[in-house]
Amino acid sequence: MSQGSNFVDYVKICCRSGKGGAGSAHLHRDILTSMGGPDGGDGGRGGHIIVVGSSNIWTLLHLKYRKHIIAEDGLAGGSSHKSGRQGKDEILEVPLGTIAKDAETGEVLFEITQNGETKILTHGGRGGQGNAHFKNSVQQTPRYAQPGEQGQEVWNVLELKVLADVGLVGFPNAGKSTLLSVVSAAKPEIADYPFTTIVPNLGIVSYRGGKSFVMADIPGIIEGASKGKGLGYRFLRHIERNSVLLFMVPADTSRSIKEEYEILKHELESYNPELMQKPHVLAVTKSDMLDQELMDEMKQDLPNIPSIFISSVAEKNILELKDMLWKAIES
Repeated sequence: MSQGSNFVDYVKICCRSGKGGAGSAHLHRDILTSMGGPDGGDGGRGGHIIVVGSSNIWTLLHLKYRKHIIAEDGLAGGSSHKSGRQGKDEILEVPLGTIAKDAETGEVLFEITQNGETKILTHGGRGGQGNAHFKNSVQQTPRYAQPGEQGQEVWNVLELKVLADVGLVGFPNAGKSTLLSVVSAAKPEIADYPFTTIVPNLGIVSYRGGKSFVMADIPGIIEGASKGKGLGYRFLRHIERNSVLLFMVPADTSRSIKEEYEILKHELESYNPELMQKPHVLAVTKSDMLDQELMDEMKQDLPNIPSIFISSVAEKNILELKDMLWKAIES
């Protein structure tokens, strides 16, 4: 199975929480007592559907084919004030960066960003109170108890936004996958045609002194992506979660480097203006074909952000690029 089919960043699931158990309307009876007081126990709570963050998983693939998530019903209360057992909760593990939404309204319910973070997606019904609760000076032997509360049945969406320190931003064929394969152990598919990367690839980049950071190769965006054109929104969503944006423009671009950077920046800004507040770094890729004179000339026309000429294939200026990125992450 290719990574493309393994990476699932959106699932729509029907969540049905458990019904609460009914309270008991039992009246105490034993050999000595023919007409005792109320001793009905409470019903058990219905099972919740709970979402838990896990740093060990990167995708929602395991939920793709589980369209219906059903928690257990609570059991009814018994005599002698015995409470019914709670329904078993249904636990869904999700990757960090998962957002839960109401499928009908699109309202964001919560997001999971920490390992072990736990949120209730769908609450189970409360158990009904037994008749012992309803005894008073007027009504000594109440013969009624509460039914259990119904569970909820709702459609929810779980959506993943990749969490990474550095997001690679560039048009298709800017050399993003090649860079990731050189600086980390990630092995993204690399080829000389647009849209080779159709899912985000993550790599751990080792740095000086045993430090490391996470780099995400975001699929190439094209002009008009912010309007949903091409692979559009689905990929821009992942860029929102990166701390630093590394813009990658090839040295052999048909436009000027500044012009290509401005187009990429405009796409991101149209989608979410907050992306402009993240640190931007520019890498001019495939620069092993340039001589020093040409690079000096091109430097005159670069945008006013930290910039570097690199070549992933020739491993030129790769360590210097890591230094720039680390500085941006730390800031």
